[in-house]
Parts: sequence; structure tokens; C-alpha cells
Amino acid sequence: MEVFSGRPRGPERHPPVGGPRARRSSLLDLRSAAGQVFLLQVLIVVLLVVAAVVAMALQAASDALQQGRRESIVAAQSFASAPGVAEALQSPDPTAVLQPRAEQARKRAGVDFVIAMNKEGIRYTYPYPREIGKKFVGTIEPALKGRTVVEQAGGPPLPAGRGTDVQAVVPVTDAHGKVVGLVSAGITVRNVAGLWLPELPIILGSGVAALALAVTGTTLVSRRLRRQTYGMAPVELAELYRHHDAVLHAVREGVLITDADGRLLLANDEATRLLGLPADVRGRPVGELGLPEPITLLLSSPEAATDEVRLVGDRLLAVNKRSTYPQDDLEGSVVTLRDTTELAAVSGRAEVARERLKLLYQAGVGIGTTLDVERTAQELADVAVPQFADLVTVDLLEAVLRGWEPTAEGWRHLRRAAIGGERRMIPVYPRGQMISFSRRTPQMRALQDRRVTLEADLRQAQGWREQDPERAMRALESGLRSLVAVPLQARNVTLGVANFYRTADSPAFEPEDLTFAEELAARAAVAIDNARRFTREHAMAVTLQRSLLPRRQPEQDALEVAWRYMPAEAGVGGDWFDVIPLPGARVALVMGDVVGHGLHAAATMGRLRTAVHNFSTLDLPVDEVLGNLDDLVVRMDNEENTGDAGEGHEGEGVTGATCLYAVYDPVTEACTMARAGHPEPVLVRPDGTVICPDVPASAPLGLGGYPFETVELSLPEGSQLVLYTDGLVEDRNHDIDVGMERLRRALGGSGGRTPEETCQAVIDSLKPSHTSDDIALLAARTRRFPRSDVAMWDVPPDPAVVPSVRARCRETLLEWGLEETAFATELIVSELVTNAIRYGSPPVGVRLLNGRCLICEVSDGSGTSPRMRRAATTDEGGRGLFLVAQFAQRWGTRYTTRGKVIWTEQFLHDGTPATAGLAPVDFLLEQFDDPGL
Repeated sequence: MEVFSGRPRGPERHPPVGGPRARRSSLLDLRSAAGQVFLLQVLIVVLLVVAAVVAMALQAASDALQQGRRESIVAAQSFASAPGVAEALQSPDPTAVLQPRAEQARKRAGVDFVIAMNKEGIRYTYPYPREIGKKFVGTIEPALKGRTVVEQAGGPPLPAGRGTDVQAVVPVTDAHGKVVGLVSAGITVRNVAGLWLPELPIILGSGVAALALAVTGTTLVSRRLRRQTYGMAPVELAELYRHHDAVLHAVREGVLITDADGRLLLANDEATRLLGLPADVRGRPVGELGLPEPITLLLSSPEAATDEVRLVGDRLLAVNKRSTYPQDDLEGSVVTLRDTTELAAVSGRAEVARERLKLLYQAGVGIGTTLDVERTAQELADVAVPQFADLVTVDLLEAVLRGWEPTAEGWRHLRRAAIGGERRMIPVYPRGQMISFSRRTPQMRALQDRRVTLEADLRQAQGWREQDPERAMRALESGLRSLVAVPLQARNVTLGVANFYRTADSPAFEPEDLTFAEELAARAAVAIDNARRFTREHAMAVTLQRSLLPRRQPEQDALEVAWRYMPAEAGVGGDWFDVIPLPGARVALVMGDVVGHGLHAAATMGRLRTAVHNFSTLDLPVDEVLGNLDDLVVRMDNEENTGDAGEGHEGEGVTGATCLYAVYDPVTEACTMARAGHPEPVLVRPDGTVICPDVPASAPLGLGGYPFETVELSLPEGSQLVLYTDGLVEDRNHDIDVGMERLRRALGGSGGRTPEETCQAVIDSLKPSHTSDDIALLAARTRRFPRSDVAMWDVPPDPAVVPSVRARCRETLLEWGLEETAFATELIVSELVTNAIRYGSPPVGVRLLNGRCLICEVSDGSGTSPRMRRAATTDEGGRGLFLVAQFAQRWGTRYTTRGKVIWTEQFLHDGTPATAGLAPVDFLLEQFDDPGL
């Protein structure tokens, strides 16, 4: 390093550098900078020479290998393309023709072998005849497909001896381009040393020249360093030392220098002040300076130190220690001291603030991850332990846990929602217990005053101890010492109280901790209130939807039914199902799904379910029911899209729905169904076979103008029809086809199960751990109406046959043991048959069904619907349907493809008819009695 003092130096001040011998010794001395640089240059030159030789050898080997590949390909393709090779391969003795030609070609091409073979790889030619007829060693499959194969492989002995064998395999094709055989040519890549040895002298010569340049450069550098180190005049050196001394004593950092024996060589003014050293310390051992033991051990130890804090008196000193080489080549150490007392205090407060900010960040991320009230309260307890408190309990109002609006009347009774902390041995109220706090407890004072309450020493907290003296005594014995009770408030509503405890092993809470506790509780309170609101809305939506779904199974004879409904975790949707009894012992099955979630979807589902009931009451065909539903959804969507809806209205626009509607007739065992965008049903036959009936898929409801195709299936008795919504088989983790396959496996072999068992088996197999969509499932097992309880006959279109119809009806009822209902039934059948003959058209038929009620059906070929009216006293007719309505509990009309059916139902109780208040004869007399006569 050159140092300038401001005056020019003359050449006479430079001491002699030394002779050639000194220069040579400096180059060979590895402890000098010049010797180390020279050694490094020698290593670099040697490495470059070795790298060049290796690279040249590798390049020569690569070139030889590439040359061998090219020669092999050229030789193989030339021989394969030679005239007569393809014909020779197809001749009776290919070896006799090709062996001489192959050897000639091998010698001319300079390769080691030329092999002709058939498509199975059997050699026809080879340099050694004993190897002919054996299997070729190598890959021939790509060549059989018309491609050329080049590879390195080993095989039988070759004339060239050992080496890297490179061989090429090419196809031989006939005039039509068909592969008739294969040709392989190969060459052994020999030693490539001859390719790079001529270049070796050049490389070595370059290395020697580089070493010569290194020696010259190192010599020049060494002379330069000697001049800069020893050429400085004494005056200049003294001036430099004075400058260094001034700087050393002026800095606000203590500096100590010790030698290898632990004697103090230098101590600047700041070090003397910080350590309280006397004036005559230079040259004295460190152990005799009277310093504190930690500092003495640090100065005496040969180990380095970095920013190690040591207490000296009332000061905190940051100590750094490094080894050095002072004058006379004696090893020593340099120690620097920095006063960090004030910095430590500021850093301590900053560290506490940083930890608090970090904890608040963790609270923001870790609290409120779910919309569950108790889970959110537990997250608050887990976040605060152990960074802020040793034990945390959270007590919430019962109304908050249920999702209701909290009131001040509920403060006296709180339920423990969460406990956090590893000190489980502390006797606190268990989770889930209802707690009644007295007015003097810190918790109740925090709730009433709506502010944080501090109990720095629980041993002096009389109100807290009076709450439960025995439990408080045991808690104090377990080490509980300090408490901060913070009310949980959100949107100016108090939800409960959070209790932060510290034990005797931790410092007691201070007033500075209250602000942080309030901030932590405020963040948790907002999350708890959000969870409470969600719980309330979810409960309302679930209650609404469950109130709109069937609550019990209707009475009917056609099906044995079971169902399951599970709302989604995030909120209810628009899934619904229904079982609707229809006239003629038939039953309608409905399964639908409204797009969307929430109250709007549930309300829309209720409207659609009501509409399906109304359309079913009209006894419309299956496709017409879906068509009317489609029109209703379109109208509802148009209503939602008008300007009357409020801005931001939830679920604005219905956007569509799906539905499957099926009608099962137990008499004919026929099931007619259609689906509008809904998943296909699954049918389980009595023998356990699971199939998906080919029900045509029509457009979803709400698109408008699309027809709905129906299909009629024959369902033997004991068959199970399984209807479901897409939430059962669809999942974000797999495709619907996977869900359908899982459903079929769950239903496999369930022919002997009851519908209840089938539903449970399906739910156990397919229910996801987290339901993101509603799941509705309906299983219905078919019953067949007993043939002995069905009576039907055709009626000629002649009024004279009505008495015979009544007689036949009476006989049938006597067989069924329904003598007491014979009069009313005869009257009903007589009136309906008379109307069918008089006002309808042939054919006329009568059918009686004896089930849970007595069903009378009269059919004819006319599409005219009868209407009931009250006839005047002077009218000769018009009373038939009125009498039918009085004697039957229900009656109506349904239309078929061949006309209409007038039906009536008479309820039976224990096999006897449910009679009206008046006897039939008295009732008729009363109807025809005219008080004016």
C-alpha cells in the first residue's frame, strides 16, 4: 500500500531491494504474497493443460464414434439398396447368394461386418460362417417399420477384435415398398490416441510459455510490493503512526489489543473509560486488571466473538474480538467495545412491539378461518397462548352460540366455549359448562363497564375468589397469578368475555398489556359475530328448507319409500324431493334441484314444489307437468329480472332448475318418467342388478320452448328406483362419471335391502367429508297391487246393463268383505256408468281397487269432463255427481290417451267404510225434501 504524506520522496529514500538470490527466495517462500500468487498461477496453468488434453481426447473419441456411425449407415444402406439383394433374401438359399457379396462389400467399405438377415433377425451372412443362422444381437423393431437404427452393441467375435462396436440396421424393401429383410453393417472404433497425440507438444509448449510468463509477472509484482512496504521514510512512518494514534483515541468505541500471552498492548481512551482501567495498564496481564469475570474470560480466550453482550457495572457492552498479527510477528487479538445500554432498552421495547405486531398478524390470519362460533373462540385461545398468556378461556352468551341476537339479560349466564393453554392442571370450568358470574367478578365488571379489567394479583382479587372459593384456592395453588378480562364486542353488541391468565412463572400483566388485549379481543369478536350471523342465517335457511320438504311419508300402496337430505356446509340450496299419491293407487316421485344456494334458492324450491303438487292434482301427463314447470320457471326468472327487485338482491334471476318426475302404477307395474336436465336415475332389480334406465335427457327448466321426452319402464315387484341430486355424485376432486360408478358399486347387490338400508348404504359410501352442495336421496321399492283386489270389466253402451253392473259390483264387494259399503258403491258406480253411457262414448269400463281405500274407476272414450252442479227442485237430472261427491271422500277426472277416467275414493278403516254423519237413505231423503210443498 502506498502512503503519501504531502512531500515528494526522493529516490535515495528507497532501500536496496536485494539481489537475484533474494528475489528467487521470495518467489519460493509460500508465506509471502508473491509466492502464493506464483503457486496459484502454476496450478491454473497445470489445470488448463490437463483440461485441454482431456477435451482433445474426448473430442477425438467423439469424432471417431461419429465417423463409425456414418460409415456403418452408408455401408448398410448401400448393400441394402444393391440390385438383387431383395430378391436374394426371398430366394430358397439367401446365404449362398449374399455371403460372397457381403464379404466383398465389407472389404470395399472398410467396415467390420455386413450382415443380411430375415425379419426375425436370423443371420444369412457374417464374417465367420459359424455365426450364420444365429440370432442377430441388436435392435431390429424400428427397422421392421422402415426406419434406420444406429446403436452401440456387442455381439459375436469380429475380425477387428475388441473395441466400441457401432452398428446400423436398415430395412430391405421390395418393389412394392414392403420390408422383406434387414441389413446391418458395423465397425469397431479403435484407439483414438493417434488423433490427439500430435497436438500434445503444442499444448505442453503453451503451458511452459504460460509458466514463464507467471514467473516474470510474479517477480515484477514482488519487487513492487517490496518498494511499497520498505521504501517509506521514517518521518513519513512517524506521521502515519500519529494519525493512527489520533484516530484510535478519538473514536467512541473502545479498542484493546492483546498479545499471545494475554498481555494488554493497547487500550484507547474509550476502552479505559468503559472498563475503568488505571493509567499504567500497558504490558500487564489481562487477569490482573480487575475486570469482571465475563470480560476477563472473553479477553483471555483465543476464540473470536461477534456482538456478544456483557454486563460491566451498569453498562451493557457489545464485544467483538478477532485475532491479529502485531509487530514482531507475535499473534494477538483485537477487541472492540461498544456501549449498548440505551440501545438495549430501546431494542427491548422494539422487540416487544415487534412480537406484539407479529401476534396480531397471526391473530388476523388464524382467527376466523371458519364460520363456526366455537371453533373461532378456540382459535382466539390458541393464538394468545403462550406468546401473551399462559391460559386463555372464552365465555360466550348462549344466544351467540345458537346464532341469536345477544341481550344484556344473558350476561349472568355464559357458556365456556374455548380453553387454550398447556397448563391443563389448573382447575378452571370445563368447556361447555354454563357459568353464572357474580357481580363482583372481573368478568361481570368487564361486561357491565364494556371495558377491559385488570387483576394484577389474583390473590388480592376478592370478587374473583368469591365466585368459587374452593376452585379459586386450587387455581392459586397451581400457580395462577394474573388476569385480564376483556369483553368481546362487535358492532356495539357484547358477545361474551375473553379471560387471559398468567402464572407465577410469567411476569404479571401490566397496564401496557391492556391495549393489546383489547385489540386481540376486538379482532376475535368480529370473527365470532360473523360466525354467529352465519349460524343464524344458516339455521334460518335450513329451517325454511326443511319446512318446505316432506316431513312424513304419505299413505299409499304403491311404494315403500325412504329418503335422506343433507344441506351443504356453506348454506342450503334448492334441492327437493316429493312422494305424491295419485288417483288409481298410483304414486308420483319427484326429485329437483334449483340452481344456487341460500334463502332465495330455498324459497324458489318451495314455489316449484307447490307447483308440482298442483300439477299432480290435475293428474297431468309427465311431460306436461315438466312443461308447466318450465313455463313457471321462465315467468319467475322474468319477474326477478324486472326493475322491481332491489339492488343487490340475493339470487337475482332464477337461472334455471332441474327436475325428474316419475309416475308408478302398481296395478300395471309401469313407471312413466321424464327428466329436465336432472341426473339419470338408477334402478336396482330384485336380483340385485344395477342399471341406469335409458331416460332421455331434456333441457333444464327455465330455457323455455323445449319438449320433454318420456319413457315407460316395467318395474317388477321388489325393484328399487333411486333418485338423487348432483351433490351426491359430483365433487370438485373427481368427475361425475367417477361418482356414478361409486353409486353403482354402493347399490350393487342391494336387491334384498329395504329402502332405508339402501339410503344409509349410499350415504355411508358417497358422503364427502365436506359437503359443498346439498344432497337429496330418495329410494323407492315397488309393490304390486294384488290381483285378487282388482276387479274390472267392460260395459256395453246400453243403459239397460246398469243394473247388471250394480249386481256385479255388489258381488265383488261381498267377496272382499265390504258389505257395509255396498250401497254407496253401487250408487256411485250406477251414476258414473249411466253418465258414461249417456254422455260419453265407447268403450266403457269399470275397475274396482281394494287397497287402503276403495277406488272406483269408470272410463270411456270421450274427452269431455263432467261438472258438478246443484240441481233445482224441479230439475229431473243433475244430481248424479253431487251424490257421488257426498258418498265418496274424493273424486276427480283424469285423461288418458283413449279418453278419460272418472274416479272416486272411499276411505276404509279396518276394512269398513268411513261413513258420513247421515245414513245414505236419510241423506237422500233430506236432499229431495222440499219444505215448500
